[in-house]
Amino acid sequence: MRVAEAWRVALDALRASRLRSLLTMFGVLIGVSAVVVLVGIGTGAKQEVETQVEGLGSNLLLVVPGKVQFGAAPTLSRMNLSDVEAVARIVGDRDRVSATVTSAETVRTGTRETYTNVLGLLDNTPKVFVRSLSRGGYLTKSDVDTGRRVAVLGATVSRDLFGERDPVGSQITIAGVRFRVIGVFASLGQSLGVDRDAEVHIPITAAQRLFSTQRVDGLAIKAPDADRIDELGQQVLAELNRRHPDTEFSAVTQEQILGVLGDILGVLTGVLAAIAGISLLVGGVGVSNIMLVSVRERTREIGLRKAVGARPRDIAVQFLVEAVLLTTIGGVAGIALGLGAVWLIVALSPLPAVITWWSVVLAFGVSAAVGIIFGVAPAQRAARLDPVVALRTE
Repeated sequence: MRVAEAWRVALDALRASRLRSLLTMFGVLIGVSAVVVLVGIGTGAKQEVETQVEGLGSNLLLVVPGKVQFGAAPTLSRMNLSDVEAVARIVGDRDRVSATVTSAETVRTGTRETYTNVLGLLDNTPKVFVRSLSRGGYLTKSDVDTGRRVAVLGATVSRDLFGERDPVGSQITIAGVRFRVIGVFASLGQSLGVDRDAEVHIPITAAQRLFSTQRVDGLAIKAPDADRIDELGQQVLAELNRRHPDTEFSAVTQEQILGVLGDILGVLTGVLAAIAGISLLVGGVGVSNIMLVSVRERTREIGLRKAVGARPRDIAVQFLVEAVLLTTIGGVAGIALGLGAVWLIVALSPLPAVITWWSVVLAFGVSAAVGIIFGVAPAQRAARLDPVVALRTE
């Protein structure tokens, strides 16, 4: 039997039992659409994280006390501003080293208040991290040197406290201490699960006085070029370990952060695809079951075909093509449904989702493979039927 004739016979068989064929395709359709949607969400989440990490700046080296690993308890920092100066000497440029001390505090103005992160920072922070202002200006070296009580508000904090009014020049209180607003950040959104718009920046010296501490929680270093990051990290760690021999420090680059998060999100995407694959497996079992029923119903037809010269291989090809046709039609419909679902997710929800060409090809290829794998047993059963016995079947 020629392949073209096998396709024609398969189409005729599917049309002869439309409802059963549609119900069989439905299982494959659900499985394929689930693969497209879940892989799209996983890939979108991975790309979103990469964008957020890269959006912090370029050639960044982050130095913190303790080990940087998931599930590890935070380590009490023993760093102080003198350590910042020592690291700046190693880097060779003070403007490339930023330091931070952080605390969650209540910020008020008039009858309005919000509970948010208050960060004590150096004046060179915008030169290390990518951060732009929508109003006013940022902290100056004079502000840091004198511990001046001035503040730069995140977009969300500004909206919560002042609504649509321009807050520059207004007074706020942080933990009961009055500060003057000198600037407002442009909206940035979420970054690695942290709302960057829900922040208040004040001079690090004013923050240490406000929080009654001398500590520095962490350092951010902008390396002159990407090739020097690892070497620079080793030099900084050596200096900090020399100054604080009883404390362990870690230095991580953006590439290392992306590597760890990428591995985690890659595993997550694989798990989501595997869960969706279960639906395809169930759909494949349905295809195999329906094809076995079809063989039983068409036993006399198979006997007649063999009696007029059809070879066992021709019968096997006919039923295998029918199974593949069932799953590929279901697969194409599932891809269309999955693409539509991803479009709706992007349009109506905050979930990131991205359609990649390989996920569509994978879904189609898997649907065709399901037809081949689960169509083999019914095809072989039909091919092995004895024509004499088949013709006698009622």
